[in-house]
Amino acid sequence: MSLSYPSSPSNRSTLVLLALFLAMPALVCAASHPHVHPHAPPAPPRRRNTNYGYYIPANGGGSMLTSVPNTYPAGLGEPLNIIISAYSDSQILQNTVDDGGLVNYFQSFGFSTECLGQHSGDNQAANLGDGNGWLNETAVIRWDYGNATFGTCEETINGGDHFRYWIQNGADANSGAIFLAASYEMPIARAYLRLRIVLASRKLTYPLTSSEDHDIIVNGYDLGRDWLVGNATAQSVVISTAALTNTSTFSGQTSYGGYTYQTTVDYVSGLLQNSSDGINHAYTVAYNGSNAIDGLVAIMTVKLLTKPQSVASGAEWTSRPTHIWMLVVLTCSSLAVSLLL
Repeated sequence: MSLSYPSSPSNRSTLVLLALFLAMPALVCAASHPHVHPHAPPAPPRRRNTNYGYYIPANGGGSMLTSVPNTYPAGLGEPLNIIISAYSDSQILQNTVDDGGLVNYFQSFGFSTECLGQHSGDNQAANLGDGNGWLNETAVIRWDYGNATFGTCEETINGGDHFRYWIQNGADANSGAIFLAASYEMPIARAYLRLRIVLASRKLTYPLTSSEDHDIIVNGYDLGRDWLVGNATAQSVVISTAALTNTSTFSGQTSYGGYTYQTTVDYVSGLLQNSSDGINHAYTVAYNGSNAIDGLVAIMTVKLLTKPQSVASGAEWTSRPTHIWMLVVLTCSSLAVSLLL
């Protein structure tokens, strides 16, 4: 038995309006999510004339400390303690999940995008001295506890290694290098309690904001940097942070989604200070009279060694291509047209 629609103009107009109303969410979503070619070929590899594989932010009026909102005292920041060099293969410098790009590289050593695509915590800004001024992070990447799809949800609650990143691509210093602010954070509840205890022991008080929801573990900036480096270079033993110098170097391979990467890391001094000045969470991060950070920055140069025959990457990204929305739009539009006939 087939159904037939009434043929009167008023009923037909009502049905058309209904079909267009049902299609509205898809139309809005499609408009706000422009179509992306998921398998566009990467830019050809090229070395950029930066001397170091990056431009020094301070030379362009920038900073190697981020800007964290709502700190007390105001104006504190967190160290940009890792740089993925512009001398890396260009595929790795592409901010994409495809063709062995940056997100797939992160997943090759145990990090992934935020829980269900939902950002938690305050944004931080960085000025890389490239002419773009202060910009919020491109994304926050978290330790995935062995599950690239849902593991970062566990990190959000229970703490772990994580980092924010920015791309140096402004007109004044377009290196393409990736700057990371890495740290190891505590579970939310424990962080709040610990900060209260530390402040009380020092007879200090100040209002706690969302930036204190996740406190950083003792020596957490340096350890967050070094544990990330250890994973990215597949070290068999934990890197000894206390033993690091500006001549330390590590190298190793990781794989994900059929792509294999070779990462070489060199530690350098001079970009950051061995200091607690201006550092967020400095009261709880510094230990045994030491400073909150040791002033070293890990420079990572990444090469793509092998890739699968198919160009599709196995990386998981929380923002999916818009093909499904386009199908909904086409279906609803077809229905609307058929009702007019």
